[in-house]
Parts: sequence; structure tokens; C-alpha cells
Amino acid sequence: MPTFIALFGWTDQGIRKVKDTVKRAEKFKATIQTAGGTVKGFYWTMGRYDGVIIFEAPDEATATAVMLSGCSRGNVRTETLRAFSQDEIKGVLAKMPS
Repeated sequence: MPTFIALFGWTDQGIRKVKDTVKRAEKFKATIQTAGGTVKGFYWTMGRYDGVIIFEAPDEATATAVMLSGCSRGNVRTETLRAFSQDEIKGVLAKMPS
């Protein structure tokens, strides 16, 4: 299953409701599970981003739909990255033309 890393930052609305962040994380976990995926890690951070979510989803379309759904609530903005395991990147590199 593809892995994704989502970096998130709170919006003005999100930071005003920061005490609800754990509840929102639980809702995200439930949403990704319903979509056939799983959250591998959910971390709150200091620095440029307010948090990082590592999750698996059945495909890119599902990951995008889940992230759009979460962002549409207005509490966060995200940047989502497709992550490749060592075995996956070996497969990618094998497809490179010489």
C-alpha cells in the first residue's frame, strides 16, 4: 500500500481551536481507516510545520480525497508527499531507461 507523509500547519481557525487537535487527529485516523488505509504515525512538531502524519492509503486518489476532506474543515493546510520504501524505490530505479 502506498505511503504518504502529510505536513500540516494550523490555519487561524485551527490555532484558535488548538485544544481540539487530538480529537481532530482521532477523526482523521478513523477517516483513513474507513477509506482502507492506516495511520502509521501522527506527530505534533515545532518549527515550520505544526505536525506530521505518516499514513498508508490504497492509492493516490484515496489519499488525496482524505486530505481534501480534512482540509475542507478549515483547521489546517497541508503538503502531502508520496513516500517510497527501499523496495519500492528499487522498483522505480529498475524502470529507468539506460
